[in-house]
Amino acid sequence: MRLARFGVNGDFAHNLLQRLDAVVRNPPDVITVLIGTNDARASLAGYPVEQAMKRKRLPARPSEGWFQQCLGAVVARLRAETDATIGLLSLPVLGQRLDGAAAQASQAYSRVIAEVAATNAVAYLPLHERQIEELRRADPPPIPYREATPAAVLGVLVQHAVLRRSLDTISRRRGLVLTTDHIHQNSRGATLVAEVIDAVLLPRSA
Repeated sequence: MRLARFGVNGDFAHNLLQRLDAVVRNPPDVITVLIGTNDARASLAGYPVEQAMKRKRLPARPSEGWFQQCLGAVVARLRAETDATIGLLSLPVLGQRLDGAAAQASQAYSRVIAEVAATNAVAYLPLHERQIEELRRADPPPIPYREATPAAVLGVLVQHAVLRRSLDTISRRRGLVLTTDHIHQNSRGATLVAEVIDAVLLPRSA
């Protein structure tokens, strides 16, 4: 089995839509799409929207409606130009306070993903729902969501690469269950991604 990764850190759905040539040029048998975390983050108070628009060259301000339009266009092109089995993952949970604004935003955008999957007759992979179950089972401390700053991300990289701490150790020291910084997945969060793909999508492509 040959695996290819086309993700780019910090991308929005619009950016993914612009990068599909590399995917359709030599299409795989199975395509999984996980996009929208940054679109959802952009709806939260305190997110540096203007900086993100400039950095990612976005022609419009991120919104739920524009996200749905861009994701729909992504799926339409993949369906038209490949024969791949396609699956759309709902979003990882932002933060771990399920009643918080961040988690609610990731839930709202996950509902949009489900709508796009249903409209385009492709598989919906319920990652968000699976992570909600995991967080409820773990009953973590109600640590408030904090937006990941460049300094915070660099701090994780230093601990991981220089101090040789595992991502799970970094998470544990911060009281986080599935992420290292409320956003980026640790091994437990990433394992849930793999499990959802294995359970829902791979049987369809067999």
